[in-house]
Amino acid sequence: QVPLVESGGGVVQPGGSLRLSCAASRYSLDYYHIGWFRQAPGKEREGIACIRNSDSTTYYVDSVKGRFTISKDYVESAVHLEMNDLKPEDTAVYFCAAVSGSRYCRDARVRAYEYDYWGQGTQVTVSS
Repeated sequence: QVPLVESGGGVVQPGGSLRLSCAASRYSLDYYHIGWFRQAPGKEREGIACIRNSDSTTYYVDSVKGRFTISKDYVESAVHLEMNDLKPEDTAVYFCAAVSGSRYCRDARVRAYEYDYWGQGTQVTVSS
């Protein structure tokens, strides 16, 4: 069991910002890579970013690169996703997930099927 708890979602206008958090144990932050995913109704779950356990290297898909930033905070014991310049197409339920193993989170191809542990999700809505 790797409990992950997302928070920080809400409703914002286009161009606005939100900061999502994924609470996890300090051990989990060091042992697991953490990925962020999103899923809109009727759409596939999309991996958008990940951060490695060992060196905290980050990767982003092109649709969010330059707008979103994933980071670790060991004091808060959480992984954050800063989202800036939000667009209506960013509207989705956002999930964090964890996976161990050196072969994961090595590029921007953040694949949901590779991740073993998941949070409950937090809703992000960007109005038109």
